[in-house]
Amino acid sequence: METTDNLSPVPVIEARGLVKHFGQTKALDGVDLRIHQGSFTAVMGASGSGKSTLLHLLAGLAAPTAGTVLIEGVDPRTLSDAKLTRLRRRKIGLVFQDFNLIPQLTALENIMLPLLADGKGKRLAKERACLLAETLGIVPQLGQRPDTLSGGQRQRVTIARALSMDPAIILADEPTGNLDSAAGGQICEIFDRLCREENRTILIVTHDETVASWAERVITLKDGKIAEEKITRAARS
Repeated sequence: METTDNLSPVPVIEARGLVKHFGQTKALDGVDLRIHQGSFTAVMGASGSGKSTLLHLLAGLAAPTAGTVLIEGVDPRTLSDAKLTRLRRRKIGLVFQDFNLIPQLTALENIMLPLLADGKGKRLAKERACLLAETLGIVPQLGQRPDTLSGGQRQRVTIARALSMDPAIILADEPTGNLDSAAGGQICEIFDRLCREENRTILIVTHDETVASWAERVITLKDGKIAEEKITRAARS
């Protein structure tokens, strides 16, 4: 099932028969999934259902025990470490519950970091970071370090950093988990706008039904398998 009539027939991310073991524990058990450009998908499930493991495999942060992940048709396992790093940096923006900001750097420096790591000049990196900060409403916070920011501000910095390389795909793992309901709603609005206005592909892992209600497609995992899939137009209305 697809979420809109105009989606590309070629998925930007595809999982085929994904299995992941951690010792004797089977975190994923034969997951098939196709994510298309411009779609907004939420993955739900109880703790231990495999949802964060799935996101890590889709992002190329871990390798499956069996099965295949394709990112724009490319299997990350066929790439060298350097090429895999470039693929993740340029194609996928990652947002995590715990922000993963570098505490010694200012918000501006955190946003600039992926650009500098990719060899972009400091001037270009700063211009891009400032533009994203303006879009996300965090210009006054650019000179501050993460420990002086609110949770919502830190998550906006994290999203700006994820967008710094202009990726087509945003993968977010419990992005509102450390936020109050108001800040969480604002973050959901940002993801919705990125999908609707910029045609970015959004996949959010969440346990929160309110967060999942922003998505067009909600997939529920249970015991490492897809137990349910629902399609809704909520995010496009």
